[in-house]
Amino acid sequence: MSADVVVRRADRESELEAWRSVRMAVLPNERCPSAEELLRTAAPEKLFLLAELEGRLAGCGVADRSELGGLGMVAPRVLPAARRRGVGTALLRALAEHVAGLGFTAARATVDDDGSLAFAQRFGFREIGREVEQVRSVGEREPHPRPIPGIEIVSLADRPELAVRTYRELAAEALADIPVEPRLEISVEDWEREWLASPETVFVALADDQIVGFSGLERDDDVPLRAGHSVTVVRRDWRRRGVATALKQETIAWASARGLRELYTWTQDVNAGMRRVNERLGYVPRGLGIFLRGELPLSV
Repeated sequence: MSADVVVRRADRESELEAWRSVRMAVLPNERCPSAEELLRTAAPEKLFLLAELEGRLAGCGVADRSELGGLGMVAPRVLPAARRRGVGTALLRALAEHVAGLGFTAARATVDDDGSLAFAQRFGFREIGREVEQVRSVGEREPHPRPIPGIEIVSLADRPELAVRTYRELAAEALADIPVEPRLEISVEDWEREWLASPETVFVALADDQIVGFSGLERDDDVPLRAGHSVTVVRRDWRRRGVATALKQETIAWASARGLRELYTWTQDVNAGMRRVNERLGYVPRGLGIFLRGELPLSV
């Protein structure tokens, strides 16, 4: 590590606010969890880092277990003015060391530009998949979806008793079908903490009171006029019957009624069906994410 680069943990709220400032500067189009959320989701396996270059804030990073089975996760971020001066290397080494200490032999990372891809490849990371960001402007009077025979769409805020059923009846099956390798592994605790935290932004499709679809939004307190889609899933026997489209339309109508003006979503590039749903609803491409896998310990 360069003598001019210092990497330290970010545990307190003020440190996490500094962490957020870097994250939002590097990824301005994505929602960043609040410091309160970061503290609430803190766990022994999750590590937040800050990096300083010559005494000035230069980067941040997070390491954790990944939702992809058997992998850790590392995400170093460096402010543009501080790049190519050893900050990213210092962060990546510290994050990889933490993940290896958790017992993982490989880590996942995501990059979104050629420079970051080349940096990761220097340390032995290789591409394992891609995702596409799609974005939609929201009008002032977006319509609700047309009714689908046999389907009722309800807000989780209006039917809170459905929350405990969503994972058992839908999420575990549907998430297993998302076309990524390794497969997603999301515990019921993570599902409830991350996808059900704001019931008013979660919509459930019911058929004879059975849960057959789910879609949600995550509002952005830092940019109140936008929100990101969390996940949209439909039970296998109800797919290709318009349920996903109706759920997405309901979230668009909800956002419109509350004055939001932008929605964005990330979808695996191999998930052509969901991308087509988004395209028909007016979403257009904006960003690209490249999934990487690196073996531990790092090769350089």
